[in-house]
Amino acid sequence: MRTIALSLSAAAALALAGGSALMARNDSAPRGPDADGNGAITRAEMRAHADRFFARLDANADGRIDADDRAARQAQRFARLDADGNGEVTRAEMDAARAERREKRAERREAREERRAERRAERFARLDADGSGGISQAEMQAAHEARGDKAREGRRGHGRKAGRHGGRMTGMAMLRRADTDGDKAVSRAEFDAAVEQRFARADSDGDGAITRAERKAARDAMRERMKQHRAARQPG
Repeated sequence: MRTIALSLSAAAALALAGGSALMARNDSAPRGPDADGNGAITRAEMRAHADRFFARLDANADGRIDADDRAARQAQRFARLDADGNGEVTRAEMDAARAERREKRAERREAREERRAERRAERFARLDADGSGGISQAEMQAAHEARGDKAREGRRGHGRKAGRHGGRMTGMAMLRRADTDGDKAVSRAEFDAAVEQRFARADSDGDGAITRAERKAARDAMRERMKQHRAARQPG
């Protein structure tokens, strides 16, 4: 399993985590799992996102994620850099590619800031219960108490989840578990099964949608499992 793990472990950590890592970042972004931006990820949204992710990982489009895809992705990256297709990448082509990456990063930062501004406006509207345009001391106190209740409930839920789902959940471990037939490749069926398993774990109430609270609980549980795994590997 060493070859495929070294080639795809970083991608697998995102692609196969389903209910946790795959949804941990940019979950409300246009290309993220939460397609409608309502804060909850349904099974249909998760599967659609997984479809796109598998297609990106399966660079040679043979229906499997394996070591051959690494070479195919490298060839694709080189072709994008080699703008004139002459088989060599010039300094000017590298500079152009770098400038394009910076532009895309700036666009992503701008989109994130817009989403943050929208969330801040939503939070203010929730605090301003009477719609007066300002937050009274009573409204602020009510919000503080509500956050405390939610935090206590979250800690109780985290304790149950962490105890029930211990074990190694690193990217390579996920990939090995997905490769159920041990052929050093992840087929589409294996990939789908791994994503479904992780979705079911994160969907703690079994209602077919994963809320932000459930995603946070899944991430916290994963961090705890990884912490325990690292501690277990320490000598003595």
